[in-house]
Amino acid sequence: MQQARDVQDGNGSGTEDGEGRRPVHPCPVEDHGVVGDLRTVMLVTREGEVDFGCVPDFDGPAVFARLLDDDAGSFAVRPTAWDTTHQYYLPSSAVLATRFSSARGCLEVLDLMVPVEALPEGEKPGRPLLVRLVRVLDGEQDVVVDCRPRPDWGRVEPVTTAVDGVGARFDVPDGAPLVLRSSVPLEVDGAAATARVHLRRGEQLALLLHLGEPEDDNAASAVADAQRLLDRTHEWWRAWVRRSTYTGRWREVVHRSAITLKLLTYAPTGAVVAAGTTSLPEEPGGERNWDYRYAWLRDAAWTTFALMTLGFTDETDAFLGWLEERMTEADRDEGLLPVYTVRGERPPEEVTLDHLAGFAGSRPVRTGNAAAAQRQLDSYGELLDSIYLYNKVRPISWDMWSRVVEALEWLVEHGADADAGLWESRGEPRRNTYSQVMVWVAFERALRISRQRGLPAPRGRWEACADAAYRRVQEEGLDERTGGYRVSADSDTLDASLLMLPLVKFAGPTDPRYAATLAALEEQLVVDCLVRRYPTDGADGLDGDEGFFVACSFWYAEALARAGRVDEAEEAFEKTLRFSNHLGLFAEEVSATGHQAGNVPQALSHLALISAAVHLDRVLG
Repeated sequence: MQQARDVQDGNGSGTEDGEGRRPVHPCPVEDHGVVGDLRTVMLVTREGEVDFGCVPDFDGPAVFARLLDDDAGSFAVRPTAWDTTHQYYLPSSAVLATRFSSARGCLEVLDLMVPVEALPEGEKPGRPLLVRLVRVLDGEQDVVVDCRPRPDWGRVEPVTTAVDGVGARFDVPDGAPLVLRSSVPLEVDGAAATARVHLRRGEQLALLLHLGEPEDDNAASAVADAQRLLDRTHEWWRAWVRRSTYTGRWREVVHRSAITLKLLTYAPTGAVVAAGTTSLPEEPGGERNWDYRYAWLRDAAWTTFALMTLGFTDETDAFLGWLEERMTEADRDEGLLPVYTVRGERPPEEVTLDHLAGFAGSRPVRTGNAAAAQRQLDSYGELLDSIYLYNKVRPISWDMWSRVVEALEWLVEHGADADAGLWESRGEPRRNTYSQVMVWVAFERALRISRQRGLPAPRGRWEACADAAYRRVQEEGLDERTGGYRVSADSDTLDASLLMLPLVKFAGPTDPRYAATLAALEEQLVVDCLVRRYPTDGADGLDGDEGFFVACSFWYAEALARAGRVDEAEEAFEKTLRFSNHLGLFAEEVSATGHQAGNVPQALSHLALISAAVHLDRVLG
């Protein structure tokens, strides 16, 4: 049976195939909300289906991955028919509501994952992985439940059994079972657990999905337990947002971005992942499909700094503790890796999951990330910039300073090397201008900390390294044709990372070389408010094209503001905001057709939004 819908605003009719599954897939990237427990996240479509989720951590194997292949698992809860859907977050919260409306009535599905931190000590061991609370707000509705997990990226079909009065369990040969606790009986249909129930106004249905055996299997208390967990989780998020010191013009979007960044943090260690998904393509049908479920030093440092500017300092404390461990363990010959798992390990080897069809046929689907083997010198600059800014608020410890000195010893030896750069080119390494800027930043910020705190350091060597990096940028990074900077000494192309030069205090916003760079970027990479990273002409070692990069678009708005073009900056910022989805979430890119592309939610997009908003507030007064 076909289903018509409007993917932009949720209007249109909806019907089911009798099993709670829609025949049309995949759901567009922008048609998703995200819920999380500070260990992992799950994506929920506007039509009530969980179509992506990994357990037990961000980088674990997926149990739901229908977003990447129709047969890779999903968890649908929705009415049998509807006319419109609306999806929203509860205020100042990561609790997601999906509302279905029709002439028969109005039904709402509340989705949440419960952070351990939101619970009193006695409730922590038995917490569910996912809570879905269904309630009819008006009229009546026939509700369909269809839970069909497919562990290990769809490679395992669990043995599914109904449990009288409890729900269903999904057993796998190796590992903990998934147990679905339900307030209504569930039937087994192959490997799926299903139900069809008629609900009237005021009636509720509760579904609690556990990884492992639940401590309480009483179906009679399922609704009350779900409501209690909803209340605790909602209030925990509201209390977290109340710690914000941001009072600017864009409070709603800034706080939504802050919540999104918090969802991407891994509470047990303080690490931050780049995004919640893998292999959502930058170009449909293309090969630019990457696994972002890991902690890049650069992105994590920027994320925690963005949160710190809003008054959230605990996240920076936790990240720097995690970073100190990575510095302590780093191989003295290899230096810091650009990316780690959330637990601090080297990411697994990049492999392709050839049994998965990929999002809209975009293959390969990848797990792991080969960027771990790259040299990315700019990471040191982003780290030291964040440490410097943190030190202004809370002085870093002697132990942390000792680790910084050791890390910079490696950069003294390798700061002039060719590298893969900010954009992790899979072509030949080169001496990237932006990387050299950030080498300068690393030494310059370390020198500032040393002088301000009187901390011992090899200042002479650091000054020489900073000066050498600065000269390399001015001599090798100059494009004599335009009078501005270029991507590298061996290429006259442009790179949107050069927008960052005034943001990191390398060049003044009205410096002639930077002004020429900005003008050239506007001519070649900017379309209205949206910005491409660089020309995709194969120089990055990949085929195909990509869309406009959201973070670069916010960098552009901030660069305009810093250059004194405040009205243009505000307009560019406001226009870029319009490319978020209905929930204020951003993926990595915006396609030429205006759809979101790439992994979601993307930390870099949201932290760049926060940075631009804070600076615009400052200049607008």
